Amino acid sequence: MSNMGARVARMFRNFNLENRVHREISKEKPRAAPRHEADLSRSSGGSESAETAELVSQKNAPLLGLLRSVYVESKDPAAAEASQEVSVETEGARRPLRFSVPGGHYGLVELSDVPRGKLTIAETLKALGSHQRQPQTWTPGKIAQEYSLDLKDTKALLEFFIPFQVHIIPPKTQSAKQIKAS
Repeated sequence: MSNMGARVARMFRNFNLENRVHREISKEKPRAAPRHEADLSRSSGGSESAETAELVSQKNAPLLGLLRSVYVESKDPAAAEASQEVSVETEGARRPLRFSVPGGHYGLVELSDVPRGKLTIAETLKALGSHQRQPQTWTPGKIAQEYSLDLKDTKALLEFFIPFQVHIIPPKTQSAKQIKAS
């Protein structure tokens, strides 16, 4: 049936093709924009251009001396704070893992420590699960202290990172087929 549709589409596409082509060819073509008249007298005056090139290429000693005496010193307050933070972090840059998954599976390397302020996936899921089960015990402050995190980042993690939840919806009728647990 689709072959019939292709035939009809081809018929409409090729209908009156020759007349349409002749009409398009006979249309008046757009004219090209006029060319700019080049001033040949400037480029032919060889002595002026040679003098200009010589002036441009020669060095001006007084200006060069002034340029060498210029010294620019720039200080960015944000960069200074960042460098201080980095120096503080390098003292105790890593912390031992609180929770890990056995690492021999699937070519994963088992970690023994991570940088401060960072979490592994397993630690993240453990912390989020603990907070979901016991929000009064596992507050953002306690999680931040336990895993050496910034409190602002911990609050954002708890607000925006939601682990999977499995909801089992019972069938509406008892006669519906169900998958049995193995």
